[in-house]
Amino acid sequence: MAKKIDYKSVSEFDKELKKLLKRFSTLNDDIEVFKRNAVELYFCHNTDNGSCVRINRLKIQTAVYKAKKFASRSLKGKGVRSGIRIVFAFEEEENKITFLEIYYKEKDDTDCNLKRIYKYFN
Repeated sequence: MAKKIDYKSVSEFDKELKKLLKRFSTLNDDIEVFKRNAVELYFCHNTDNGSCVRINRLKIQTAVYKAKKFASRSLKGKGVRSGIRIVFAFEEEENKITFLEIYYKEKDDTDCNLKRIYKYFN
């Protein structure tokens, strides 16, 4: 049996989530589904469904990923093309996921907040 993943989030992520919840009311439930259907499949069962892409150019020890396929019930008919992005770090030794950033790409898919990543993992 796979080891249980421990989840946490940074304060900036919590603030961004709170702001997005005003617009997308199902986001908390959507994140729980994302944990089961993307994160745990990938890291516990070695099943890559293409929803998470590793950000390689960071030159840090911790693996950081961007979820590009995230389904939200608030965005009916869009499926995994909701436009919601989540950036998270995976600390393999501790089997821990830290949610770093969440945003909704409306016009373009901005890159992750590098300053925030380095603040927590440098």
